[in-house]
Amino acid sequence: MTRPVSIALDARASLGEGPRWHGGEQRLYWVDIDARELHRFDPATGTDEVRRFDQPVACFAFRKAGGLILAMKDGLALLEDWDGTPVPFGNQIFAGKCDIRFNDGRTDPAGRFWVGSVNMTKSARDAALYRVDPDGTISWVEGDMLTCNGAAFNAEGTVFRHADTPSHALRGYDVDPVAGTLSGRRIVHQFEQGKGRPDGGSFDAEGCYWSALFDGGRVVRLSPEGEILQTVTLPASRPTMIAFGGADLRTAYVTTARSGLSDADLAAQPHAGALFSFPVAVPGLPEPPFAG
Repeated sequence: MTRPVSIALDARASLGEGPRWHGGEQRLYWVDIDARELHRFDPATGTDEVRRFDQPVACFAFRKAGGLILAMKDGLALLEDWDGTPVPFGNQIFAGKCDIRFNDGRTDPAGRFWVGSVNMTKSARDAALYRVDPDGTISWVEGDMLTCNGAAFNAEGTVFRHADTPSHALRGYDVDPVAGTLSGRRIVHQFEQGKGRPDGGSFDAEGCYWSALFDGGRVVRLSPEGEILQTVTLPASRPTMIAFGGADLRTAYVTTARSGLSDADLAAQPHAGALFSFPVAVPGLPEPPFAG
């Protein structure tokens, strides 16, 4: 089904990522990883505020206590408020490792932060998925990946999705929401090679999962069984993440990237790096806050 796509913000981001809707503020937070920037966008006014840091911020989560937890190059940090200074949180597990950084992550309904890493040079399959508990303990969950991406939970916290993006495979798991453990790993959908690979994703209120297909120029909505139900084509080939916002959570926001595109590509995609939006019939889910 084709839906009207609008440019919410012509950001020209190098590597726009990680959009998250803050219901209390009615603003969309997102990052430009390459620029080491955290953005706060107000769709009502079109204002986009920017913070720049010493390290890349790959993803983040809102905190129950206020502020954010940031997944940065070397490790995690807490940001007490928008104007605050990042304070390291937990073990800085990637300090001194030039090839590895945190990448994509999501909180579960119990307030744990699940965050993956990426080997930026693709030199080894040492990227992994980690679970961050509220006390700052970082637990290894699953490894043998190049780019851990697309982390998302359903509303009940009983189903988890993520992908090792270069594999083109979307993985599904059952979750013990009390213990915070995964089981029943399976391939939910194997995307065709050369037509886009699964980057960031989000569940909606019907338990369907939306995936942004990097180098595929589209986002897709998949049923719980993995069938593609809807496809929305974008005027940019590198969508990176989809999330839902607006007062009713019926506006999809999609970040995109300019990084790696040739001059010819950029001429054909003048809005690459923009933040796009389109309406959806089924609302998304509110972002659970990190409990730490």
